[in-house]
Amino acid sequence: MSLYYPPSEFELPNEKPFLKRIFRRPMLEQYKRLFVFVVMVNLIIAYQAIFIWNWWQPGQVRLDYLQNMVIGNFFAAIIIRQQYVINFLFWAATRAPTSWPLRIRWTLGKVYHFGGIHSSAATMGTSWFVIFFGSLSYQLINGSRGIDLVSVSSLLLTVTLIGICIMSLPKVRGKFHNSFEKTHRFGGWFSLILFWTLSVGSYLEASVDASVLGFFREPTAIALMVITFSIALPWLRLKKVKVEQLSPSNHVALSRFNYGVKPFAGSSTAISRNPLFEWHAFANVPSPNEDGFRLTISRAGDWTGQYIDDLPEKVWVKGIPTAGVANIEVLFKRVVYVATGSGIGPCLPHLLAKEVPSLLVWSTRTPEKTYGQELVDEIKQAQPDAIIWDTTTQGKPDMVELAYRAYKQFDAEAVICISNQKLTNQVVYGMESRGIPAYGAIWDS
Repeated sequence: MSLYYPPSEFELPNEKPFLKRIFRRPMLEQYKRLFVFVVMVNLIIAYQAIFIWNWWQPGQVRLDYLQNMVIGNFFAAIIIRQQYVINFLFWAATRAPTSWPLRIRWTLGKVYHFGGIHSSAATMGTSWFVIFFGSLSYQLINGSRGIDLVSVSSLLLTVTLIGICIMSLPKVRGKFHNSFEKTHRFGGWFSLILFWTLSVGSYLEASVDASVLGFFREPTAIALMVITFSIALPWLRLKKVKVEQLSPSNHVALSRFNYGVKPFAGSSTAISRNPLFEWHAFANVPSPNEDGFRLTISRAGDWTGQYIDDLPEKVWVKGIPTAGVANIEVLFKRVVYVATGSGIGPCLPHLLAKEVPSLLVWSTRTPEKTYGQELVDEIKQAQPDAIIWDTTTQGKPDMVELAYRAYKQFDAEAVICISNQKLTNQVVYGMESRGIPAYGAIWDS
């Protein structure tokens, strides 16, 4: 269905003046601001280390301080990605009542940009380690130390960390995503082993009275223990579970799980057919009056294509349901959901839960044929006034204009867009450049 809008009443307004919308541009979004903030903090420390603290004195380099900077950055990078930490961040950010000023709630809603801390801290941790290895190499060259456990593990770690960073570059990650994921996982595990090796070697080298208890009292060892536990924790919940499959078309699979887990609306679950090599996260769709939950898996690449063509009876799951961007809906009195294609999946649990008054704008091709009459009827029952735009018969709409009209018609406070990266950026910027809070997924994993 689609609704008629009087053009004069809902005409898309001009963007705000340049200076008022400059920080709403994708290049200056909160993710990148957090990235720059972490980099600046590290650069300030580097300045202090060079010109005030004298970490590089003639005949003596404070390798222990450099190592602490490395571990500190990687600690921040890894912990901010821990599932329990992510859920806590969303919980804390959404405690604000809707009576608070919109400007404050608008900012709190950007909590999902925490990935900027992950990428920047990992980048700076790698940078500090390159400096560490360079300082260590200088000692090797001038003969003040020989080749030992610390120098060998440092060389291997430098190569590994640089390799992970290269594969994490947005264009490289997008083009070789499977290789990125494997490099991140296996390279990360190998790096963790090397960090333990390096830390033990450095402790034995520096300590006159070395002991096991003494090592585990070191700040570096404590940080590594927390990092190791954080990385291992999701794998401690690894299990293979049964899945009921329904495929209304060769474009989508509706996978139902019921293994004692009742995820919250707006969470996601990672699944795999081979747990060591490839994981994919999908939005959980719990039904209010039913056990278990569903995943809407759309054909969007090799893995999802093979999944739909050869529907598995069992898949691997790990970790816990983790909060996603749409959880910020509770910060607002009324919300418009904008979805294209299988983007309906992350929206559906919120539409069914009805925690916040919402209006759906869904653009997709032949919805009944692609997703099944049962799912479309479920959406219409939850959203009688939903704007369902069939691109096969109606053509592709201007989603920015459609979102704005729905926002005005529904008297909403915010827009949440679940679509591909290009369209999500267009809608989010199209709204925010006109003074409307808008949110969409971050492609950084």
